[in-house]
Amino acid sequence: MDDKQNIREQMDRIYRDVPLASIPWNLEEPPPLLVEAVETGKIKPCQAVDLGCGAGNYAVWLAGKGFDVTGIDISQPAIEHAKGLAVSKGVSCRFIVLDLLGDLSDYHERFDFAYDWELLHHIFPEDRRRYVQNVRQLIRPGGTYLSLCFSEADTSFGGKGKYRKTPLGTTLYFSSEEELRNLFEPTFRVQDLSTVEIPGKSGSHMVVVAWLERP
Repeated sequence: MDDKQNIREQMDRIYRDVPLASIPWNLEEPPPLLVEAVETGKIKPCQAVDLGCGAGNYAVWLAGKGFDVTGIDISQPAIEHAKGLAVSKGVSCRFIVLDLLGDLSDYHERFDFAYDWELLHHIFPEDRRRYVQNVRQLIRPGGTYLSLCFSEADTSFGGKGKYRKTPLGTTLYFSSEEELRNLFEPTFRVQDLSTVEIPGKSGSHMVVVAWLERP
């Protein structure tokens, strides 16, 4: 698939040329699943990193809840949106441009909680091992990792096939629980992995949610 070679260009174009309100994954309000995890104390205020933070909505929300948050994204225009949002909301966040599939040996920050909210379906299978290893590097032992991506059971974008093209020109990879368990188990302790329905901008969709612990 050629799209993975152009992900930075694609995301730069989207965040530069498409109004935020028209970007399907750009939801201003934090998702109920994340809100519940914070409100119940499943995730307590700590050093947290938003992997693929986009325009920064969830990172800024967590910062407002007392988390020390860093947002990482491959797209400079996305990071500029995120920085502007943090200023407008009066919260302190760090936002950096970084390729999470690249060499992170020069990045030394470590976190207690990492999450990627609908980022993993932008990463194709041949790159996922490297990505998961990089995520592990970012998390302190005993830290929590929450990952969420489209399930192959979802009916979006044609409703069948592992690779599906979106109206924005991106290609997404739809995953099964089994392949994600096989992806995570060599690197993390799987605390819970399940397929759930979550709300989205244009209706609900099915995702695989994984709660993981860094050994």
